[in-house]
Amino acid sequence: MKSIKRLKHGIETPHPRKWELAGYEATLPITEKSNSITQGIDKSDTVQIVQLLKECDAEIFRKEDNLATNYKTLYSESILRTMVDTAKQVQELHKDPEDNLIVLSGCGTSGRLAFLLASSFNNLSKTAGYGYIIAGGDKALITSQELPEDNPDTGIRILKKISERKKKVMFIGISCGLSAPFVAGQLDFCMNNLDKFIPVLVGFNPINMARPDKIEGWHSTFLQVAERIQKLHNLHKAYIINPAVGPEGIAGSSRMKGGSATKILLETILLAAHQALANNSDITDGCLLDLLRRYEEALTITYSHNEKIAALVKHAGASLQQNGHIYYIGWKSLGIMGIIDASECVPTFGADFSHIRGFINNGFEEMANRDGDISTLGPEFAISHEDFLKNVLPTIHRNDTVVFIFTLNCDVAEIEKIAHQVKMSTINLFSISHGTVGQYMPKQLKKLFSIIISVTWPVMSFKYEGCYIQMFQRELSTKWILNAISTGAHVLKGKVYHNYMIDLKVSNSKLFGRALYILQKFTSQTQSRCFETLLQTIYETEELSEKIKNEEISKHIQHAASMNKIVPAAMVALMRNCSISEAKARLASCPIVREAIIVSDDSGHKQRKEHTEAAEEETDE
Repeated sequence: MKSIKRLKHGIETPHPRKWELAGYEATLPITEKSNSITQGIDKSDTVQIVQLLKECDAEIFRKEDNLATNYKTLYSESILRTMVDTAKQVQELHKDPEDNLIVLSGCGTSGRLAFLLASSFNNLSKTAGYGYIIAGGDKALITSQELPEDNPDTGIRILKKISERKKKVMFIGISCGLSAPFVAGQLDFCMNNLDKFIPVLVGFNPINMARPDKIEGWHSTFLQVAERIQKLHNLHKAYIINPAVGPEGIAGSSRMKGGSATKILLETILLAAHQALANNSDITDGCLLDLLRRYEEALTITYSHNEKIAALVKHAGASLQQNGHIYYIGWKSLGIMGIIDASECVPTFGADFSHIRGFINNGFEEMANRDGDISTLGPEFAISHEDFLKNVLPTIHRNDTVVFIFTLNCDVAEIEKIAHQVKMSTINLFSISHGTVGQYMPKQLKKLFSIIISVTWPVMSFKYEGCYIQMFQRELSTKWILNAISTGAHVLKGKVYHNYMIDLKVSNSKLFGRALYILQKFTSQTQSRCFETLLQTIYETEELSEKIKNEEISKHIQHAASMNKIVPAAMVALMRNCSISEAKARLASCPIVREAIIVSDDSGHKQRKEHTEAAEEETDE
């Protein structure tokens, strides 16, 4: 049994592990490292998968340890102090909501959470005191838009327009790995206009681990931007909030722990500010700790349903293995959590948008996004329950999994009506429901679901009801459950090797670098050999021209963005020392990517061993 210690806050957290030791993948930032907890997740059963993900999520709440290196955690005094200072600034800005604004910005998961938080706190404050910016615009709320993440200029244009209308703006740039050029550009602009902006950087690496690579066509690296913010932070003119929460359960997949920690951290800051404003009280460390403990409780409550979550993972995995689909049918903000989880599977696991889809009651009207109804942009943007019933339900078959996500405060009669319609097409109908003590699901509705994950929350005091804390707990709990379902299903489908996503899309510079690292790690080949093989796979050629070799990375990414199985094909080619066409043929004959990699690795190891023995014999002679 793994060694654990009990924190005074009441949660069980793994002891500091290898990710904290300087020699372990020392060249990688924390957010890109492989987590030693999950290194065998690809060989685990569903109960073990959920347990491993729970252990990873528990690392968010770990405290400092004198035996570890000096990484700041969520409970570090300096982090709490910065959170308090940031909350005080939010409180001050909200005293004049007409002239001031808080803008949250990010890419991918971070951008989707920026949207969710802005919407939630606008509802809470009953004003338009919050705005959001997401790389790729509102399309990125529903689908993967990876290329815009590499452009540091696009977000600046939006900030310029905002600065013309507002007296003071707090800009919160979210980049889990301190790596996104899109966010770096906006932070740089804010630092050049401190009379108008208060820059805040949120991420989960130390500053010295910020991305040092040159940003194509721009004057700075993210590291340089972060170092500049650090100087302003020391002068109390900007803020950096960057606790280390440990590597992801699936290496580099910041949609998981990074997204959860972002939600916890920012909601804590913003809730504390609103609570202080409403009560005319001071913001203290104790206020923040009180809120953080609520999220710790959410972790305990959520994972008390381990066995049922694992059962749902098993059904979802079987659906993907049999070329079926997973559909999330959600209500209100829990519907948004389903849409977010589904959208992230495309770049992470090389999935098609149809493999996992999310739907929400009233579609974009419920989303209340800036661009409104964008359902005409394509089938993937048809996200209402009506769209599901009209376009998807007629195609449902027995291999599909359908998950209903709701609270017992929703329209239960409507839920039962839709569930009846779905039940006529598939028996694989499941639910994630949230209620408070004393609330129960009607018997007629319960009969419709094969598995029910019924999450029960304690009745909260008025001050927390007024601050939306229980709604945020339910959203986070749903996120953890859905992350487990989609991640576990793709593990069972063979899309994960050890704890690396081996079929990721090579659709921006970060993912290009990650692909290159994965090839080096598992093939033990040189960086130049891996780079050349990666390009051969992207351009589907055995001979690379000098022109291709000398192109900017952005050109390679544009070519690769819509392609599938780039990294697996390159891995097989390197492991077996074969052509790209042969590697693709082998993958085609073995659709489970992990198995194709293992077979190739075994064969490649044998070939390398024979080659080494032959060379030794020649030397002896």
